[in-house]
Amino acid sequence: MSCASHSHMKSEPVLEIMPVRVDGVEITEADIAREMQHHPAASLTEAREAAARALVVRELLLQEASRQGLAEDEETAEEDLGDDPRIAALIEREIRCPELDDESCRRYFDNNRAQFGSPALFEARHILLASPPEEAEERAAGKALAAEIIATLEAEPDRFAELAARHSACPSGKQEGRLGLLSRGDTVPEFETFLFSLNAGQLCPLPVETRYGVHVIQLDRKIDAVPAEFEQSRDAIARFLRTQSLHTATRQYIMLLAGQAKIEGIEIEAAHSPLVQ
Repeated sequence: MSCASHSHMKSEPVLEIMPVRVDGVEITEADIAREMQHHPAASLTEAREAAARALVVRELLLQEASRQGLAEDEETAEEDLGDDPRIAALIEREIRCPELDDESCRRYFDNNRAQFGSPALFEARHILLASPPEEAEERAAGKALAAEIIATLEAEPDRFAELAARHSACPSGKQEGRLGLLSRGDTVPEFETFLFSLNAGQLCPLPVETRYGVHVIQLDRKIDAVPAEFEQSRDAIARFLRTQSLHTATRQYIMLLAGQAKIEGIEIEAAHSPLVQ
């Protein structure tokens, strides 16, 4: 590149960096830079803001722990809540979550039953004849070949593996066309509409068109969904609800600390009245 071309290049705008402080304690740019690796973002500016915000929250908690006289060697059963035992001890001391009863767990179970139990599974195989939807001639040829393959398989069902190896554009063609066990959402809707309407062992009588091409589909086996039982799910629900409640209460507590502190250089969501009883 010539010197002349350099003169026409636009320089990147310089971001004005404001010092970040919590009640006069500065969070250095070196600390923020180290923290940024834990906050991937679309831009350096966003990553820096996320890192600085995390360090401000940490400093708020450490300052409060110090005010309460929590020592660095304070031990707690909740050490996973912070990378410093003082933070974990503070959270354990200050955050009180309501006890969960069976009624609360049952209510969550009833409202979210689909999250529990085992979904229906479908063991299927297919032959994919690649033909882009926008290529009318290729798509027509794919549909015609699919119809021929279906007719052949209706007369000679044992030839599926052979025809998959010969015609399929999907890597599964080398495994007899087998797609393994599928559940709802694993494939495109057009494919599922036909697959899930078949009976076990049935070959779909029509070519199935999707964005990928034209498919010959066979359902080999169906495993029915296993409905969820509350007693089997209760412990998992209780753990989830307790964690959710703890996160909410901790966030509210941090907002309260932020509302009582002087924070410079970055915006932190704050509250000025107690949120955690």
